[in-house]
Amino acid sequence: MLQNLMDKLNTGLIEEQRYKYLLDGLKVTLSITFFAVLIGIVIGFMVAIIRATHDKTGRLKIADIICRVYLTVVRGTPVVVQLMIAYYIIFATADISKTVVAILAFGLNSGAYVAEIFRSGIMAVPTGQFEAGRSLGFSYGKTMRLIIMPQAFKNVLPALGNEFIVLVKETSVAGYIAIQDLTKGGDIIRSQTYDPFTSLITVALMYLIMVMVFSKLVSILERRLRSSDN
Repeated sequence: MLQNLMDKLNTGLIEEQRYKYLLDGLKVTLSITFFAVLIGIVIGFMVAIIRATHDKTGRLKIADIICRVYLTVVRGTPVVVQLMIAYYIIFATADISKTVVAILAFGLNSGAYVAEIFRSGIMAVPTGQFEAGRSLGFSYGKTMRLIIMPQAFKNVLPALGNEFIVLVKETSVAGYIAIQDLTKGGDIIRSQTYDPFTSLITVALMYLIMVMVFSKLVSILERRLRSSDN
């Protein structure tokens, strides 16, 4: 059985250097994830500030409505459909890289979830903290920047780490617009060798290893945050 498995690995991955499809795909997957996370954090932060400001002060009503529509649409539709709309409709006539389209699509999708993470962190800060800042003569913006946001950001760091892990797995649908990511690399090997077991199991293991590594890093971060509170 072990010899048969080794033969499958040799035929499916080693021969003709097919493993390079997976390595190249891994680079694409990680690059899409990294830049999409950055976009998601920026968008999420802005949306969270607008929604939290509206909840606390009643201001920014129009901006809050726009944010609510954005959150409803993005969270209510599958990410693969959003990706295909971005590529085949929004950027159909634009001379733009498929990878850039994927980064924008996944970034917009992630931003909706990051926004709710940030907002929950802001709302979790006791109201007394906000009132204390105002009693010291701070403006609303200064209170948010110097008192509320540092505490909120610390509270949501583990959740942001988990969002990164989720996004790694979500990028596996990038192949729908012909991007050669990790999943697509495995599918190319399958089409050449007619052996779905070796290629797909290898891809699954690579995703599993990435998730385990990132989960461990998030766990370490959570422990450090807890220890800093003591």
